[in-house]
Amino acid sequence: MASYDWQTPDGATLHDQVFGSESASPEHSVVIVCGAFLPALVYAPFASALVGQLGSDWAVHVYDRRGKGESSPVDDSYSFDTELDDVRTALRETGARHLLGHSLGGSIVLHAVRSMAAGDDPLLPATTTVYDPAINLDGSLDTSWLPKFQQLVDKRRWGRAMAVIEKVMGMSSTLSRAPSWMVAGVMGVSVRTGLRGMSKAVFPAGVAELTAAFAEEARGSDFAHMPPDLCILVGEHSADYFRATAEALNRSMPDARFVVVRKGIHGSVPAVRHPIVKTFARWLLEEPMGDVALEVSEPEPA
Repeated sequence: MASYDWQTPDGATLHDQVFGSESASPEHSVVIVCGAFLPALVYAPFASALVGQLGSDWAVHVYDRRGKGESSPVDDSYSFDTELDDVRTALRETGARHLLGHSLGGSIVLHAVRSMAAGDDPLLPATTTVYDPAINLDGSLDTSWLPKFQQLVDKRRWGRAMAVIEKVMGMSSTLSRAPSWMVAGVMGVSVRTGLRGMSKAVFPAGVAELTAAFAEEARGSDFAHMPPDLCILVGEHSADYFRATAEALNRSMPDARFVVVRKGIHGSVPAVRHPIVKTFARWLLEEPMGDVALEVSEPEPA
């Protein structure tokens, strides 16, 4: 695995990790935009597995978004537009023709591609893929919890802060139905171990990114003219919010493909679980997905 540091137009640094061939052509290069809180390192097993499915002549780039890993911290100038500009930096630096976003990264990808398409940007990717995009679409997400989340982070009450996220987003179908005190206890233990331990260091950045992403709702009509070769994936067992959001996006994008990943949950990415890696690879390689998808809806005919 190789790594590089990119300089953004505003002087920040984005740290990139490359899996697969460093000399891959643009047509065989993918950029992954990570979800909230998570550094690129968490996506390493997923990126490696994706290269294994695509072939050794492919490259998968995963960069630390600001405030995570080895990238620059989030500062007072940060906004959601910062994330969109960073996607352009990633595409420019890698030459990649394929863009993939998970969860909040899916929201960033959709908004970035919409902006690039509207401006006839030469960096517009050939394919766009999102899995369980976390986006406030037509007021689908109640944002009244954001101030409470901010307060808990300020008080370093990590467990209760994560409990708020889990309850609101329903990322865990079990935790989202549990009493808040129980969720806080479970998450309080989790943030001191494993992947949650790595997330603990990026809570302040998490406040900034979630506030920027969710405070201003998007409209389904905003995405009516997205470019073709766009695939919206959702896990079969992902929380209701993600399924409803993915379906609403699909209704707004007549040229998109909609796929329900068999046995998939929100955590199937970045974890290498269920047939999620094969599903991404089949889409990029333009191969049938019947054995890995519960449902596949093709674009409407012109």
